[in-house]
Amino acid sequence: MTIHIGARPGDIAPTVLMPGDPFRARWAAETFLTDAVCVTQVRGMLGYTGTWNGHRVTIQGSGMGMPSLSIYANELIRDYDAQTLIRIGSCGGMQPQVGIRDVILAMTASTLSTPSRGIFRELNFAPCADYGLLAAAHQAAQAQGVKTHVGGIYSSDVFYDERPDLNEQMIRHGILGVEMEAAELYILAARYGRRALAVLTVSDHLITQEALPAEDRERSFGDMVHIALTAAFA
Repeated sequence: MTIHIGARPGDIAPTVLMPGDPFRARWAAETFLTDAVCVTQVRGMLGYTGTWNGHRVTIQGSGMGMPSLSIYANELIRDYDAQTLIRIGSCGGMQPQVGIRDVILAMTASTLSTPSRGIFRELNFAPCADYGLLAAAHQAAQAQGVKTHVGGIYSSDVFYDERPDLNEQMIRHGILGVEMEAAELYILAARYGRRALAVLTVSDHLITQEALPAEDRERSFGDMVHIALTAAFA
């Protein structure tokens, strides 16, 4: 058992999907997994383990932001030996061709700062996804007929951003979307030799100011969960 997860040895599967919202973890487990069991609820951060097409899967909430995700990803890797970690979450679109409900597969994740910044000091480390997962996720998305974009995203360390000049540069340099967790997940996966990917649903748009109505989110988010599960076991 660990401080922040508290699951027993063997409760966590080698493959872990990580939504930020613990209630989204519960929804995904109840919707996609067979015989899902709640294995942790420390501090209200829910985690469930069950099976998908005969494969054991854990869906563990990560909280918002890279510091929170770093805690859960570190414990999942170091204490529970998780091998494949896939972030499933929402993001803001940053390119005209990216629409609401589209899925973004994050090939790279740019950022100003992560909890790992102190390790690299002056080095500007460039974290990226596992190519096998990325390719499998793209194939799964194509098979499902989901409009999908592959490329770089921006992992911000603030939600209420007051840097419109930085957003302009992200857009100028082709960044597809913005979220708050993937860069640290990719760094930790690189550090420990694990597989990682972020599969993101566009829920709002920085250019058009569109936003996905709350009642439509679960239906749209189902596509990314299915893509993530398919990619994990391709």
